[in-house]
Amino acid sequence: MGNPRSGFAVASLAAVVALAACATARAADGPDVFGTFWVTRYDAKVQVVGGGELPLTPDGKAAYEMNMAGLKDGSITDASRRWCVPGGVPRVLANPYPFEIINAPRGQVTFVYELSHMVRAVQMDQSLPSDKELIPYPYFNGHSVGRFEGDALVIETAGFNERTFIDATGAPHTDLMHTIERIRRISPKEIENVVTIHDPEYYSRDWQTRFVYQQHDDLRLQDYVCGEQNRDISAVPGVRRP
Repeated sequence: MGNPRSGFAVASLAAVVALAACATARAADGPDVFGTFWVTRYDAKVQVVGGGELPLTPDGKAAYEMNMAGLKDGSITDASRRWCVPGGVPRVLANPYPFEIINAPRGQVTFVYELSHMVRAVQMDQSLPSDKELIPYPYFNGHSVGRFEGDALVIETAGFNERTFIDATGAPHTDLMHTIERIRRISPKEIENVVTIHDPEYYSRDWQTRFVYQQHDDLRLQDYVCGEQNRDISAVPGVRRP
């Protein structure tokens, strides 16, 4: 009679090999944009690709002026900083804390942010529902679906609520905003995210903003508590020093 322990060991080794092969196959799926990243520069005001000011419609300009005045006199609260609710897209993409892009679970890409412990789930096996379906169920960061196109991870997002700003200065958006992100590697240690914003009520044309991140796979996300001292981010260019 054979040794049952040796049979168990063989089975265990086979399971480990199978799991390793599965992990390798999963890691090979899609472009090389997964890991831990940190923005190379923080800007409180969203930067338009190509330069210039935001292409605001008259309604958008009025909303922006109201937001800026309200944030200044305290009649409007920046909820993402006061209450630590999600910042919304594209503002969440500018935050000066590190984050992870994870190619898991199956059929999903997951963004985990140190800031406020935000989580964005990007469904890779679904299509984006219509505005009529999404608007009754709005999210701070919207509903996101994604796909791989060559060397890029492409993410479409809609179904936002109107409780966020586009940036820290109060740039506005409506619940009809749609965004498309194209994330790709631009160097061995950097990725970029070029975001197209479509919101015809507040903006006269589609426009883009761009973020660049350095890879920091040696770094681990830390605890974050709203309103308390957290990771030192003073070394990030653009962060206002106390």
